This record gives sequence, structure tokens and C-alpha cells, in this order.
Amino acid sequence: MFAVLLLPGALRAFIPALIGRSALAMCGLALLFAVEQSTGSYTQAGFATAVFGIANVIAAPWRARGVDRFGQRIVLNAMATAQAVGYAALALLSGAEGVAAGWFLVLSAVVGLTTPPLGAAMRTIWASLTTTEGDRTKAFSVDAVCEELLFVGGPVVITAIIVATSPGTGLWVTAVAVTIGTVAMTSSASSGALRGTRGGAAREDRPLNQPGFARVLVVLLGVGGVLGVAEIAAPAVAAEHDAVTVAGWLLAAFAGGSALGGLVYGQMKFTSGLGPRLFALCLSMGFAAVLASQMDTLGLFAAGLAVVGLFVSPSLITGYLVADTIVPERSRTEGSTWINTSLNLGASLASAGAGIVIDRSGAWLALFLGGVIVLALAPAVPFARLREGLRGDPLSAG
Repeated sequence: MFAVLLLPGALRAFIPALIGRSALAMCGLALLFAVEQSTGSYTQAGFATAVFGIANVIAAPWRARGVDRFGQRIVLNAMATAQAVGYAALALLSGAEGVAAGWFLVLSAVVGLTTPPLGAAMRTIWASLTTTEGDRTKAFSVDAVCEELLFVGGPVVITAIIVATSPGTGLWVTAVAVTIGTVAMTSSASSGALRGTRGGAAREDRPLNQPGFARVLVVLLGVGGVLGVAEIAAPAVAAEHDAVTVAGWLLAAFAGGSALGGLVYGQMKFTSGLGPRLFALCLSMGFAAVLASQMDTLGLFAAGLAVVGLFVSPSLITGYLVADTIVPERSRTEGSTWINTSLNLGASLASAGAGIVIDRSGAWLALFLGGVIVLALAPAVPFARLREGLRGDPLSAG
């Protein structure tokens, strides 16, 4: 599977892209601790991180549309520069006294709105470097696994930096990571070759106008829902067992399962189409979540979360393959970004709902309902034949 890294130009773009994407894995904690240190309020810190997340999700499709239209080098570098300036301003404010809390919200919105879509951009590069669905599946699998590992290691690294120095330093490190990673990636030949369409994509080329694409997004809302519930339920279960320190290990088991699932998925050869594949993955995830919700010991619950995690990366990879296959090339970055947006939206909504359910009935019910929801949404997978002639008929069986 990792042989795709040897494709001409792959590593030159991929390594910097990972450095740049590490900023997203680190910024949440850096922002949280910086605002809390300055205001003395976790409520204000929570508002700031929420504003960042909402701004990031809302702007995602339009940022990607800009990349498709004007090219990676121009748009990504502009976004990275603006975001780095925002992080720097937050770092300076966090060390000042008497700063109004509203400024942190404004700057949190700025860094959220200007987040460069490096993941979607890198997947567009992968699509340009590969010629078969098998190679593209391997490339997207390697990408997903490495990104999963970033979000495991990123919070650990930035926490260590913050503890050793200050939250403001954490924000400076985040600013440097996104700047260096983005500039280095866009200076590669494979990224520079994607110069954009220089004109807006026709309405019929938009991802949401492709037959079946919106239904795939609905399915992935459920996948994101399970992800969001798991991230809230794991600490809650640890607290219920008076073992708060185990929460990190529970989340690590979930992330580890996802990384393993991505590795295995990238090695498999499929005869079925993407539609049946996505349907089977969602059913498996739903049943695994329902079963995990019934595990009454920490060891069994960790194992259950790992099994649920096995289906996260493969579901996301399949979504990327759908976007790459049915969305016209001129809107490819936007299509990949919509996949992420759907997953993140589902996770955000589920996180909020899970907190309410957990307070009233316990973590088991939240995870159970998450599994039921993904099972209920799985039949939305479009099995009917899609518009012919674009790049085949990926969602129908065989």
C-alpha cells in the first residue's frame, strides 16, 4: 500500500502537507488554553473553540471552490498566511492584560474561516498522480491513516509544548506549522501543476448537483455522528468507573482501530462498487456501536470502541473515492471538502446531543443511539445508476 509514496512527486507534496495539517490537530488545545489563561474562564475558552469550529465548517466548501478555481499555490498560501497572522495575534493577546473576551472570538472566527483545506488539496494531488481506482484507494488509505495518527499525536505534542512553555507558544508553533507546511507543499511540482480553472465551475459541475452525491453526504452524517458520540462517551464512561485517566486510552483505542481499518482497507481488492461497500461499512459500524454500548467493563468497552473505529477510516476513504469519481475534475477539491464537512457536521451535532443524553441517561444510551442513527441513514446510499459518461458508474454494484 505504501508503494504509492514512491510515485513521482508524491512525497515532495505529502510530507509538507502533513506538517501543515498538524496545525489543525494542535490548534484546538492551544486556542482553548490560551483563551482560558487570558480570561480565566473555560466558558469563554469553549466559546472561542466553538466559534473556530463553526467558522471552519461554514467556510469549507467556499475555500475549496476557490482552490479549484484559482489553483493551489495562490489560494492555499494566502489562506495559510492569513491564518498564521490570526494565530500570532491570538498569541500576543493571550499574553496581554485586560483584553476584552470579544477579541478572542473575532480572531477565532478569522483562523477558522482561513483554514487552508490541505487534506482536500492533497487528495486532489493523489488523484492527479494515480491512474487506477486501486492505486487511488491505496493513496487515500495512506492519507487517512497518517491523518488519523496526526490527530493522535498532535494534541500530545502541543500539550507538552504548552506545559513546558505557555499557551501562547503553542499558538506560535501552530502558526509556524501551517505556514511552513503549506508553502512547502504548494511549491512542489505536483501541486503547482494544479493551476485551477480560472473560471467558475458550471452549475451542473458542482458536487451537490451530481446525482447521488447529496445522499452520500447524508450517510456520512451518520458516520460523523458515531465519531462525535464516541469522543464524548469515552471520557464519560471513564468517569463513571472513577478512572478519568483512562479516557485518553479509550480514545486512543478508537483512533487506533480507525488507523488499522484504513491500513487493511487499503490492502484489499474489491469486486463490488462503492455504493454496496459504503452500505456494508455503515451497517458494520452501526452494529458495532450498538454492541459496544452494552460493554460494562473498561477493557471490553475499549475493545468495542476499537471495533467501531475499524470502520471510520474505510467509510471516509470510500466517501473520498465517491467524490473523486462522480464529481468533475474542475470541482474535485470542493467535492472532497464536502465529504469532510458532512462528517464534521455530524460529529458536531452528535457531540452536543450526546452531552445531553449522557447527563440524563448515561453514556451507554448515547453510543447506542449513535449506532441506531447510522443504521437508519445507511439505506440512503444511492444504489441506482448515476449519470453515465462522467467517469463510470461507481455507486452501483459490480
